[in-house]
Amino acid sequence: MKKLLKHLKNYKLESILGPLFKLLEAGFELMVPLVMAQVIDVGIRRNDIPFILKMGGLLVLLGIIGLVCSITAQYFAAKATVGVGASLRNDLFAHINRLSYREIDTIGTATLITRITSDANQVQSGVNLFLRLFLRSPFVVFGAMIMAFTINARAAVIFAVVIPALSAVVFGIMIISMPLYKKVQKQLEEVLLAVRENLAGVRVIRAFNRQDDEIQRFDQENSLLVRLQVFVGKISALMNPMTYVIVNLGLIVLIQTGAVQVESGIITQGEVVALVNYMSQILIELIKLANLIITVSKALACANRISAVIDVDPGITESVHVLTEEKPEAPKVEFDHMDFTYEGAKAPALKGISFQAMKGQTIGIIGGTGSGKSTLVNLIPRFYDATTGSVKVGGNDVKNYPFKQLREQIGVVPQKAVLFKGSIRENMRWGKKDATDEEMFRALDIAQARDFVEEKGEGLELMIQAGGKNLSGGQRQRLTIARALVRNPQILIMDDSASALDFATDARLRKAIRESTEDMTVFLVSQRASTIKNADSIVVLEDGQMAGLGTHKELFDSCEVYREICLSQLSEKEAQ
Repeated sequence: MKKLLKHLKNYKLESILGPLFKLLEAGFELMVPLVMAQVIDVGIRRNDIPFILKMGGLLVLLGIIGLVCSITAQYFAAKATVGVGASLRNDLFAHINRLSYREIDTIGTATLITRITSDANQVQSGVNLFLRLFLRSPFVVFGAMIMAFTINARAAVIFAVVIPALSAVVFGIMIISMPLYKKVQKQLEEVLLAVRENLAGVRVIRAFNRQDDEIQRFDQENSLLVRLQVFVGKISALMNPMTYVIVNLGLIVLIQTGAVQVESGIITQGEVVALVNYMSQILIELIKLANLIITVSKALACANRISAVIDVDPGITESVHVLTEEKPEAPKVEFDHMDFTYEGAKAPALKGISFQAMKGQTIGIIGGTGSGKSTLVNLIPRFYDATTGSVKVGGNDVKNYPFKQLREQIGVVPQKAVLFKGSIRENMRWGKKDATDEEMFRALDIAQARDFVEEKGEGLELMIQAGGKNLSGGQRQRLTIARALVRNPQILIMDDSASALDFATDARLRKAIRESTEDMTVFLVSQRASTIKNADSIVVLEDGQMAGLGTHKELFDSCEVYREICLSQLSEKEAQ
């Protein structure tokens, strides 16, 4: 919670002025019953019209001043609330971007989306209501009780009984409802997860005709959410009727006591009306306080959930020292007796990996599904850290590089082609911010993407929908390859990034990369033997271990795993 409260520091003035003006409004509101008592006891009793008009004008004045104070308080509270919400979301988003793949995998995407949207909005609503009511409501409640004692101590004893009873109801319901709101938000994540999976896999769901099953699954998750919301809503709904019952019982006793005292001449009729007004004010403020507590309960539950994410320290921390020298004689990339295990996994995903990639070499990585190919190349830009052993770039352990210095050397083409909403030019500049049109077209030429870009008729200004939905799979892959090439990286990682390309285009792509990237160290991850066949060195993986290392000819003769892969895809003549 302390980490969340820091967001109010930039809005100290607004956080003070908002409640302060609410207190001023409450102070003027507490004067209204006294003025009404004077109207009844003096003006109406004596039939003094000028006095009634004078007091009426005073009531109007009090109302106008109270309105101005209220609007001013709302302005400052809203300004602080919106600022805190924006700051909280910015910090949470920045923190999520600092988390490594390991933490993101563990926490889950659906959870992170819920925390930065629904939970952050609940916290914002809680802060808004808190700044407006946390001083005003208690001030009016206790102020009304004090004013009642100044009128008549015996009648005011009723206030001293009613207020603790109301407080017990309000806080009792709050204590019960807070844990339940946490369950509601947790179930909301499950609903969000079901929606995300259905939207992401809509083609697969329809291809296998599983719409009814998915509708039923969503209905189950949504129904559970509804049941939880209804249950906690029933508990929260008890607050208003219980507070009304207690206050109305207090009013009955107050009127009965007041009638007896008026009959005895102890207090006046106007004072009884003032006491009833104070009791009504207490009722209204306690209902507001009840709503405040419900909202704050939700906000606290959501704040704890956000705080739980912020408290997660990034598993990968960067070095603050910039490496000024690379060892020229050292391999460009080296894996040295490296093991890697995913969080919570019982067995290593990669074990005993040792090989070197020299400057300008092309390294092919091949193996069956789940053999660890993508995991291996993800260790080079330090998306994950090796469990034991080391991964080196330029003779230095990747852990000794600042992230920016390390990743500026590397161009990554991920297994899943990801493009962002905007023009081709904007997407290409993800690779290099100041890239010229000439550099972009050169990268498009190498990636075999220039032809279809020019055919579209808009060139680099062609707008791409989110995720590249208006492009084919092969076009998306070629653009992501061009995006990586535009920065002219020292190390290029292509993680099965040509799977959607036909063999002819794939061949032209590999030839263009080989001819146009002289000193670039290229890692080609593929399940196609033809793609990595001409690589300078090929790493064969099987169940996370190296089954072979060498050229195509060497491996075809000596590595049974590689030989089986080649013969399953190529004729024996082509394989040789």
